[in-house]
Amino acid sequence: MPDQNTPSHHRHIGFDHLHNFRDLGGYRSADGRTVAWGALYRSDSLGKLAGAGARADWDRFLGLGIRTVIDLRYPWEIEAKGRIPEPGRFTYANLSIEHRPYDQAAIDPGIDPWRYLADRFAEVTEDGVDEIRRAIELIADGPGPAVFHCTSGKDRTGLIAAFVLTLLDVSEEEILADFALTELATARLTADWHAANPGRTMRWPSYGRAPAQILSLVLADLTTRYGSPGEYLAARVGITPATTARLRDRLLR
Repeated sequence: MPDQNTPSHHRHIGFDHLHNFRDLGGYRSADGRTVAWGALYRSDSLGKLAGAGARADWDRFLGLGIRTVIDLRYPWEIEAKGRIPEPGRFTYANLSIEHRPYDQAAIDPGIDPWRYLADRFAEVTEDGVDEIRRAIELIADGPGPAVFHCTSGKDRTGLIAAFVLTLLDVSEEEILADFALTELATARLTADWHAANPGRTMRWPSYGRAPAQILSLVLADLTTRYGSPGEYLAARVGITPATTARLRDRLLR
């Protein structure tokens, strides 16, 4: 496994069909401990592991020893694009944290893209509190290692990653930097969209982007409403001190 000085771009684990699969290890907690490598991953859709053409990717994924899979997509997305192969091999949960769907490719290119996305995140933080709590509790209590994912591994996945790292007392600077690493996958995510949508025009030039500014706005909004992201997780989501302690015991070394 990489050590804590590993360059951040090496967090991306190489697959042929997955473009945004990353290890959340190596981040430093305020108490001096470090998030363990190989314990928690974030990803784009694991439905891409299905099919004969993805056999090498599937074998590589199984080699990571993952035991818990949290799918953050809508059920209709899973129906259209598929879920992880052989879900019975894992502790699998579909926890759709987003309740108001929208089409990023069709967003008006004239609007402020980062404020627009931060406002969509705000909807998730209010609508999806039950699913957010259950996802975090499963990361704390389910068999490990674990992975959570959405479609691109960008927004919904980025929000859960930020909340887990917040509970682990990782600095906001590192939380924002982790979010922005999706930028390394933007070109491939965009290419996938074009391949899946022949004949459609992508109106929004920021599709697949994940600059740190988006999450910075989200965290600032939570601070305005609740006092801090941590207070939001405790007061609104219902993450208890016991859950936080189990999460830290599980993931910090």
